[in-house]
Amino acid sequence: MATFRLFLAALLLFLSCSVAALAANFYQDVDITWGDGRAKILDNGQLLTLSLDRYSGSGFQSRNQYLFGRFDVQMKLVAGDSAGTVATFYLSSLGNTHDEIDFEFLGNLSGDPYVLHTNLYSQGKGDREQQFYLWFDPTKDFHTYSVLWNPSHIVFYVDGTPIREFKNRETSTGVAYPKSQAMRAYGSLWNADDWATRGGLVKTDWSKAPFTAAYRNLTADGCVSWGGNGGTSATSCANAAAGGNGWMRQELDSNGAERLKWVRTNYMIYDYCADRWRFPRGMPPECNASD
Repeated sequence: MATFRLFLAALLLFLSCSVAALAANFYQDVDITWGDGRAKILDNGQLLTLSLDRYSGSGFQSRNQYLFGRFDVQMKLVAGDSAGTVATFYLSSLGNTHDEIDFEFLGNLSGDPYVLHTNLYSQGKGDREQQFYLWFDPTKDFHTYSVLWNPSHIVFYVDGTPIREFKNRETSTGVAYPKSQAMRAYGSLWNADDWATRGGLVKTDWSKAPFTAAYRNLTADGCVSWGGNGGTSATSCANAAAGGNGWMRQELDSNGAERLKWVRTNYMIYDYCADRWRFPRGMPPECNASD
């Protein structure tokens, strides 16, 4: 019965959506939203670079907003001494009770590993940080960072390997799940030397500026929100909910579950669910879930 209710809820939410995919061309798919010329679209729309100097960073957002989908981007991070900088790829809605799914790459002193900082907000509630080292140098070449978001769970991927899963446990725990607010995809490069590198102990060396991160092959296969329009879009998204799109019902198979365990055993460096000093009155409910 719970599964049927979840399926029915997904159908109702999709009444204002249509299934669509980005064409992986930045001219068509994104708007540069800030940076005063520091963000550039190059190579006939196939490459986007963001830069940061002591005066400003830069960023972009997708023109479409989505309710569920699969989102992928390839990034090459700031090389050398990138301490204090943060490059991001994330999904977010707007408002005080927004939903958000974050990849944030925390810069480092030259020679130190990058920290991949992940977080997830539902109904404005965050504080769900997990951090990882990567098993490669993310500044040498492009690597793929992905989010799967469907009514059952959210999965973060690095080069196709799952690193984090957040399940929809609203019924069993009462913890809100992102399921009703459409989100855009965003990218940004900004200065966060008050916290990003060793908790803010290492500051940005502006003599190394400008810092540059590169993005390519941004794709989104999901339901585009049209703000309440109905018609044929309702049929398209109902088909997606019924299994017409692989991302809508995608689950981790046994190999994916093993890869997830491998990453978390070998590369996770912080998990909010293991930080009892932070939550002296008891761990968040989702941390105690057994399924």
